[in-house]
Amino acid sequence: MKNTLEMSKEKNVKSVEMKFWLEKSIMLTQDQILATKTIIMKKIYNLFKKSTNFKMLLIFGLIKKLIVGLILILPYLSNSQTNAYKDKFAHTYSIVAMDEKTGEMAVGVQSHWFSVGTLVSWGKSGVGVVATQSFVNPSYGPMGLKMMENGMSAKNTLNKLTNEDEGRDYRQAAMLDINGSVGAFTGKSCIESAGHYVGKNFSVQANMMLNDDVIPSMKKAFLENAHLPLAERIITVFEAAEKVGGDVRGKQSAAIIVVGNKKTENVWEDKKIDLRVDDSDDPVKEIKRLLKVHRAYEHMNKGDVAIEENNTEKALIEYSKAQSLFPENHEMSFWKAIALLNNGEKEKAKDIFKFVFQKNINWKKLIYRLPKSGIISMSKEELDLYFSDI
Repeated sequence: MKNTLEMSKEKNVKSVEMKFWLEKSIMLTQDQILATKTIIMKKIYNLFKKSTNFKMLLIFGLIKKLIVGLILILPYLSNSQTNAYKDKFAHTYSIVAMDEKTGEMAVGVQSHWFSVGTLVSWGKSGVGVVATQSFVNPSYGPMGLKMMENGMSAKNTLNKLTNEDEGRDYRQAAMLDINGSVGAFTGKSCIESAGHYVGKNFSVQANMMLNDDVIPSMKKAFLENAHLPLAERIITVFEAAEKVGGDVRGKQSAAIIVVGNKKTENVWEDKKIDLRVDDSDDPVKEIKRLLKVHRAYEHMNKGDVAIEENNTEKALIEYSKAQSLFPENHEMSFWKAIALLNNGEKEKAKDIFKFVFQKNINWKKLIYRLPKSGIISMSKEELDLYFSDI
């Protein structure tokens, strides 16, 4: 083990006085060290009694250590809503809403901020949804959902959270619960143009907008498109906001989540729709495209289930619906052709296979793997003959 002198030399100790006392301390016996400590403590005590300056210096040092200690531990002792999220921003517009027909609930948000969906939008099937924005307090999300799940209304939940939040003046949030209670809050220090509107089964809220026309336009779009599914209805709200100016800074990210009217047993079933555009020149256009893709794959999933149930007729219907939404999508076209093949419509299937193989010949390799999984009943020889002219 290295002695004290060697360790101090390795650390490049420059003080001559420190080196002197280190060298001396190595030669001291334990008794001498104890005696030396006693002498030093006595000298300090005598200085403390006789010297006012020394007293002040000692007291100042203790106070300094106390202040530093308080600064370090204060974040852990204070209310977590006071300072914990002061550096996270999501100046934005958003909507929380419920579909009166289906009971589905949703949050939609767009902002000139990267990945706005990670902070703003929260939801749980059978419970409610939350949008928390401006100088964001993300705890409103999980805490709000927990309180609503325990029986507190959305309005009362939001009131409680904002009342306990010392940063409330900078917050903006909205909540909606499964029973239709809606609450919204806009802090007095939110950046203009800022405000909210609460209607039946919905609330629209915004801050840092280009003008005061954004919120009324969002409200109008939501009310006028009640015939649409909830997610598509929210897209019209985004488009209306952008049409009159939107975020004063522009556009960057968007998110939509939709949850059901009943609690789910499996966490992976909780969100019916969960779409995000984290960074885009036109996030509203992109999330609208993604929603269309999502709808197409809903049909694809139903087609897959039909295949598992050996219901080739239903599979064909579902795959055809998917392919009609995205005729240029190779996979959707491929599985429609498989459904046609299983339905005995081999020539119709072959026309689609030709198109798919031209785009990517690997789809043909995949077909030869399907008989083993029971997805098609043709043998390798039958497939060779079937594809002989392709």
